[in-house]
Amino acid sequence: MKDIRLMKGNEAIAEAAIRAGADAYFGYPITPQSEVLEYLMSQKPEERTGMIVLQAESEVAVINMIYGGAGCGKKVMTSSSGPGISLMQEGISYIAGAELPCVIVNIERGGPGLGTIQPSQADYLQAVKGGGHGDYKLIVLAPASVQEMADFLSIAFNLAFKYRNPVMILSDGAIGQMMEKVEFSKQIPRNKIMPEWATTGKTPDREKNIITSIILDPEKQEIHNQKLQKKYREIEKNEVRFEKILCDDIEYLIIAFGTCSRVCQKSVQIAHEKGIKVGLIRPITLYPFPYHEINKMTDRLKGILTVEMNAGQMLEDVRLAVNGKLKVEFHGRMGGMIPTPEEVLDALEQKIIQRK
Repeated sequence: MKDIRLMKGNEAIAEAAIRAGADAYFGYPITPQSEVLEYLMSQKPEERTGMIVLQAESEVAVINMIYGGAGCGKKVMTSSSGPGISLMQEGISYIAGAELPCVIVNIERGGPGLGTIQPSQADYLQAVKGGGHGDYKLIVLAPASVQEMADFLSIAFNLAFKYRNPVMILSDGAIGQMMEKVEFSKQIPRNKIMPEWATTGKTPDREKNIITSIILDPEKQEIHNQKLQKKYREIEKNEVRFEKILCDDIEYLIIAFGTCSRVCQKSVQIAHEKGIKVGLIRPITLYPFPYHEINKMTDRLKGILTVEMNAGQMLEDVRLAVNGKLKVEFHGRMGGMIPTPEEVLDALEQKIIQRK
């Protein structure tokens, strides 16, 4: 029998963590994602699966607990929002440098600074371009529904362990707080077989493992960086995900992710009723970004509109994908405001169609 529930996005991702066989969650409250921690505490997953849930004293403590748990080969995760993710940046860089798997959930709120508790997409550059120090990348997944909040959790863990790399689920306060129907998969048992690289101490068949992100010899540090860059190229080759909506025989294209993609899907429907040939591409992986798919569509288009809840952060990647072959326009809302389908269509008509 299917397990179908009506839940908030934050609750769905928490329940999905239990069912994915997560070993531990370390977190700290911050609106609009506090329900992740609250739900996990209420469910007592230690009794259900043995999963540990701990509220740390700060986000800095959280990310270092994640570092330690990941180094032991465990499936560990955390969640926060903009200011909390900012505090974690040093630790995230350490984890990426040490090549350890973990899942980090960011339920974005408006900024900069403490900003507002309303939804935003203004942490795109922080997530996709590396908000901490050094040449590192996070794999970044952008859900657009409560169902995807649940589904992407297992995908995130699988990618994290496949590439030994941190994975971020980049959502926002609208999806985190909205309630929708969500169908859950069956419980996955916690994995008791540790990876060969895990710091479990010396065993009869091997020496002890040492995990670190510090390499003081510059030549060896360069070799390590080259290894990381090779891994990122492999991720870019194999893990691009996107959704195309009504993209056959179109003249115009809207590109949006997360909550904005839901808004723009309605915009596209209204446009088709008016005889405007426009489609929608929704990047699901923000890193790796679907550069190739966007670029190969450019020759048959008259214009592209990027829609975001920020000042134009994904816009830079869309322009890189187009590579100067076509002008890309932007429509955005900031500070916790969400665009409406009508204003998106109006922006398309004013900035692109009427210009033609």
